[in-house]
Amino acid sequence: MTNSETITDSVLDIEKIRRDFPILKTKVYGKPLIYLDNAATTQKPQPVLESLHNYYTHYNSNVHRGVHFLSQQATEAYEVARRKIAGYINARHEHEIIFTKGTTNGINLVAASFGKKFLKAGDEVLISAMEHHSNIVPWQLICEEKGATLKVIPIDEAGELKMDGFDELLTDKVKIVAVTYVSNSLGTVNPVHEIIQKAHAVNVPVLIDAAQAIQHMPIDIQQLDADFLAFSGHKIYGPTGVGILYGKEKWLNEMPPYEGGGDMIKNVTFAKTTYNELPFKFEAGTPDISGGIALGAAIDYVQHVGISAIQQAEEEVVAYAYDRLSAIPSLRFIGDAKHRSGAISFLVGNIHPFDLGEILDKQSIAVRTGHHCTQPVMDFFQIPGTVRASFAFYNTKAEVDALVDGIEKAKRMLE
Repeated sequence: MTNSETITDSVLDIEKIRRDFPILKTKVYGKPLIYLDNAATTQKPQPVLESLHNYYTHYNSNVHRGVHFLSQQATEAYEVARRKIAGYINARHEHEIIFTKGTTNGINLVAASFGKKFLKAGDEVLISAMEHHSNIVPWQLICEEKGATLKVIPIDEAGELKMDGFDELLTDKVKIVAVTYVSNSLGTVNPVHEIIQKAHAVNVPVLIDAAQAIQHMPIDIQQLDADFLAFSGHKIYGPTGVGILYGKEKWLNEMPPYEGGGDMIKNVTFAKTTYNELPFKFEAGTPDISGGIALGAAIDYVQHVGISAIQQAEEEVVAYAYDRLSAIPSLRFIGDAKHRSGAISFLVGNIHPFDLGEILDKQSIAVRTGHHCTQPVMDFFQIPGTVRASFAFYNTKAEVDALVDGIEKAKRMLE
């Protein structure tokens, strides 16, 4: 998958790439599918689908505790996937990579375990006003349990963080900062490097929700220096139900286990249990083995294409979409950050987003409508929700043109 002089949509051979994704051949209401809901979940390339099929048909077995051939084969494939993921984000140690069910599960793990060990009454947790519910509710739960307070970095009308507000809130009461790298509802790319540097200057650890960043841009965790980073496999062309929590070794060693059960123990008696070493201390029970292996296959695929090339191709399509949508009378963007990635949210006149989404669907265009699990963001803008078009590197400018035509048709019908 290399550059081609004949490609007009991107630095990548998009048509060749699209052939790797069987679902993109689907027809909806008799028309070719135009899939612009990638922030909700990405589609899966053939190597990921083959990985799942291969596991269940050739070496389906439980991992880590078996001495027989299939178990050893499954264990090796699962741990190879862990090493691939560690390499992809440049983790210092592979045991800093914890398999989870997804971003939500990873954030809940940190909130519960870090909070249990390090939070007390009067402490503060600092998040931002554009967080997904999964980076709000877990902190609310642990703050309520511990008597701590949740503080919120404000945003402005462009959907960007007010960094002077962050500076004011970063007091000696703050025990952890948890912010999204990229807003799922606004597309805003936050200044996470600056946030981490400022937090570390006062010895405060930082969790980064990378669910909307991992698939769009290179992430070097050592260069970023985040203490925790969570993402979901299905956002980066892998299967649902599996994700990754990266945590610095020093924090993971100090935090208590999140769940109890098999594989996270060294020795169990009715009097006392000793816990397993990292990463297994945080991986209780039988994991999503096939999902972990297939996530490794997704990482292989992304590396084969090249994450920098993916980023460039997506930025071209998003910029084109922004320009085309800007020309539609009565369309207004919700969030207009200078630095955005992946998603564009908008409203058209007085048309309810659900109505616009349904008419687009009848034209085989899949977008997301609603509050996108960011109700505080919608409250800030005083709207019920938005239409969100979100992009992957297999999307084309022709699909953007179809989206614009679909919106114009909806306007004629509804306005």
